[in-house]
Amino acid sequence: MATNHSASIIAKVWNYCHLLRDEGIGYGDYLEQLTYLLFLKMADEYSKPPYSRPTNIPAEYNWESLTRRNAAELERHYLTILRELGQQPGMLGQIFFKAQNKIQNPAQLHRLVQMIDEESWVGMDVDVKGDIYEGLLEKYAADTKTGAGQYFTPRPLIRAIVEVMRPQPRKTMADPACGTGGFFLAYHDYLTQHHRLDKEEKQFLRYNTFKGWEIVPSTARMCIMNLFLHGIGDLNSEPPVIRKDSLLSTEGRGSGFDYVLTNPPFGKKSSITITTDEGIQKKEGFAYQRQDFWATTSNKQLNFLQHVRTLLKIDGQAAVVVPDNVLFEGGVGETIRKKLLQSTDVHTILRLPTGLFYAQGVKANVIFFDNKPASKDPWTKEVWYYDLRTNKHFTLVTQKMQYEDLQDFIRCYNPENRHQREESERFRKFTYQDILARDKTSLDIFWLKDDNLVDLDNLPDPDELALEIIENLEASLESFREIVEVLGKGEA
Repeated sequence: MATNHSASIIAKVWNYCHLLRDEGIGYGDYLEQLTYLLFLKMADEYSKPPYSRPTNIPAEYNWESLTRRNAAELERHYLTILRELGQQPGMLGQIFFKAQNKIQNPAQLHRLVQMIDEESWVGMDVDVKGDIYEGLLEKYAADTKTGAGQYFTPRPLIRAIVEVMRPQPRKTMADPACGTGGFFLAYHDYLTQHHRLDKEEKQFLRYNTFKGWEIVPSTARMCIMNLFLHGIGDLNSEPPVIRKDSLLSTEGRGSGFDYVLTNPPFGKKSSITITTDEGIQKKEGFAYQRQDFWATTSNKQLNFLQHVRTLLKIDGQAAVVVPDNVLFEGGVGETIRKKLLQSTDVHTILRLPTGLFYAQGVKANVIFFDNKPASKDPWTKEVWYYDLRTNKHFTLVTQKMQYEDLQDFIRCYNPENRHQREESERFRKFTYQDILARDKTSLDIFWLKDDNLVDLDNLPDPDELALEIIENLEASLESFREIVEVLGKGEA
């Protein structure tokens, strides 16, 4: 929750963003420029007493070199800074990797530099700085025109996932699709709030706990800055985020993480862009050829599910957000579900309501599973389902899901001892044999009656109803596209 001070600064920098939008500068471009300038300003503050830290930023490219120049000179010098710092090692080079200036009006750039210079950012505590940047990231994600929401998982959901996982100190955690770093921050906050960490544990948390992958350079940059503002890593350390497609990257494989928490991108099919002999660019589907996967498919979500399992230690634990198709898709989907049920303990599935994500039409779930050693007998004995979808209505604006809406799930999950659970109206268990007997070993299970289908007196508001209709239509269209694609290609 943002403090009054941080909320006022969020409002200040965001109001200035509105002015820049009038000149055609989008939220993402603004936030990216803010990332560059904030980093330089804080590095400058850290270089002075009482910190007096070496920053490795050449004097001719530091923050003061920006503040000394008038608007006319500023733009040219700023371009030089972005180019030169992008070639530096460590976190510095990662943040300025392929950086570009999107603010073409020198007067506006000068005003932004002045606005940042007016605040003492290092003087704020970590929470305040983090609140400000997180607030900006959420506003950025809420701008549906940019499509940025696909990199932003609702923070109440992330917090609840971490709450039931109950991570312990000196354990490692990975996110192969880390976006802006939400899972890292919630994990970090949980440990600092629930454990009295000693010096070595604090060091481990700051430098050795996290590893992430993000394929979009601008999003990776925002993630690194977000972690830095929350006290993860420092100016001279290697950032924990790798700018690569984690499904292709060999880094991290075999490392064996204690926890993997992730919300992979919603796009279903993997594709690459190729250029034809005529110079025309087009996308073609492809499948990841991985010896450590159970099956080869172009379905990105099924690939991520397999990938997460390969990243875990033998006793590692995972929570993965997946769309409904992962639970019921036949062919390769059925093969992968059977393998997952046999080789890991798939103990919990949270059925999520619509209206949580910025990509409309998404019907998603969280699969919780524990990795296990090889065994001739299946490790999954029973799967517990919590239905948070039926008769639940959330929107991104007027009725956002809050952490309190997940309290009953947390209670039912029983993180103190998940082997002692009790069924309730929304919480039921199904045995391994029950699931195996279902068509295509489908994990797509509901049992509650949707009251809104018959109760005309309790229909949701018209705007919510319209949004739900749009989501259902888009989900149906996506299903039809998948059917046409399967029929056309004959994919098993």
